[in-house]
Amino acid sequence: MTQNPTPKQPWTVERIPDRTGRVAVVTGANSGLGLATARALARRGGRVILAVRDEEKGRRAVADITAGQPGAELEVRRLDLADLDSVRAFSEALHADRPRLDLLVNNAGVMAPPRSSGAQGHELQFAANHLGHFALTGLLLDLLEQGQDPRVTTVTSVNHRKARLDFDNLNGERGYRPMVFYDRSKLANAVFGHELHRRLTAAGSPVRSVLAHPGYTATHLQTSAPTGLVKLLFGRVLLPLAQHPEAGALPQLYAATAPGVRGGELIGPDGRGELRGGPTRVPLAPVATDAETGRRLWEVSEELTDVRFPFPAPA
Repeated sequence: MTQNPTPKQPWTVERIPDRTGRVAVVTGANSGLGLATARALARRGGRVILAVRDEEKGRRAVADITAGQPGAELEVRRLDLADLDSVRAFSEALHADRPRLDLLVNNAGVMAPPRSSGAQGHELQFAANHLGHFALTGLLLDLLEQGQDPRVTTVTSVNHRKARLDFDNLNGERGYRPMVFYDRSKLANAVFGHELHRRLTAAGSPVRSVLAHPGYTATHLQTSAPTGLVKLLFGRVLLPLAQHPEAGALPQLYAATAPGVRGGELIGPDGRGELRGGPTRVPLAPVATDAETGRRLWEVSEELTDVRFPFPAPA
């Protein structure tokens, strides 16, 4: 059973085990939670690949990290999760020069934009937050299976508990509401992470699938895409209540590195409402662990991405 940190023993980045010789891919690593995650992993000696849509922003993130950590092992690679061609190109390039991968942090996200589509025509939040990460994980799984204590850490949201998946309206052609579809995309993350755990376990894979959520954290997520009341609420009115990204990243860092974490668990903040605090194990919504929901989302995701994972479905 996972040993949760206690108030007397707060878990901090200093407790991350040595990462020397290990390679991690962190999506959306140029700012916010992704940047904080990349910084912490590099601080503990890991090599971190910053998978970013804007390479110039990625290079600025590298300069930011190395200013405080000279010699940090970092590289920038382009990845647009809303474009499945970009996901395949990223995977092919990584396979060309990396024999293994130890950690994949599915962190990047889009929050509450006006209705729009990714490159293949899928609703943008579902495309970038879920489908891109589903495809990336499947395409990199063979490298992860060669890794040391390999893990996939997928970042969801506390909001996954108030969402439901409408399989007949995944693209939002009817009744699109930005926050509703954001919440659905984060539920998809949760369902995927748990279903991935089930399938990895059934296949006897060494890879662990663990979920995390950051609580309420001040990042560009709340200000870069939302408009109107959503942007006003999350980007201004409630912002003083938000954690700094370094604090918000602790649950995903714990999920990615702590020795006692088990596959299928969700790690989130231990404070009131799970909005802030140190990392601890928290419950998933029942729908996120429902086997039929997991099977259906998996099959839809395979169809939409044309990515098949290299193991059979569990009985």
